[in-house]
Amino acid sequence: MKKSLLILTGHTKGLGKAILERFLTKGTFQVVAISRSGLALNDERVLEIQLDLKDLVGLEAELPQLFPSGDYEKIILINNAGWIGEIKPVGKLSPKVITDMMHVNLIAPMILTDAFVKIYGSKSGEKLICNISSGAAHKPLSGWAEYCSSKAGLAMFSRVAAEDLQQMGFRVYSLAPGIVDTGMQADIRGSDPEEFPALERFSKYKSEGQLSSADEVADKIMHLLSKSDDFPDTLQDVRDFDLT
Repeated sequence: MKKSLLILTGHTKGLGKAILERFLTKGTFQVVAISRSGLALNDERVLEIQLDLKDLVGLEAELPQLFPSGDYEKIILINNAGWIGEIKPVGKLSPKVITDMMHVNLIAPMILTDAFVKIYGSKSGEKLICNISSGAAHKPLSGWAEYCSSKAGLAMFSRVAAEDLQQMGFRVYSLAPGIVDTGMQADIRGSDPEEFPALERFSKYKSEGQLSSADEVADKIMHLLSKSDDFPDTLQDVRDFDLT
């Protein structure tokens, strides 16, 4: 049986780990999993690469080993790694954190997408790029200038890439995963209410059971990527998916 390939960032926890687990139930996938730390998986199908996406020099140096050569039936890149950064209003931000945030949430996915296209552009078979964006890409929220801006940039990059690559057989998504019960949400709930006016609302999402589980969202991502012909638009939101 012909193999398929998944390249996934941010695979060690939260949504990324749930996505990895879903793909490993499909025996045909070879996985390149990229994170700052590893899971020490004893699985010959998974190549774990420890890489901090804030380090763009290190990322560029590692690019050749992130994209295996081969003849694959399906090739998928999921730029999942993301960081909430500082939750503070403009005027109280750190230049270093602004830079690191943009590296992780925007520039690294752009570099990885560009390299992915260079390596696999001439390959046959289904080629999918899924950038995990956010509803915050389209809605300003006080205290989230860095996060909203980086995710808005990723959404626009995805839209331009979709235009650039449609004749090469790629399908590109900017996917909003909804509000997911992960460590990022815990970090948000731990923010200073004076710096983040929406803190009470986000705390209620947890206390009132309004958060989606990482497993639920991973199932919807699998649905999108397995039925891409049913989802022609670049901008997607898992809250619009009905799996029943």
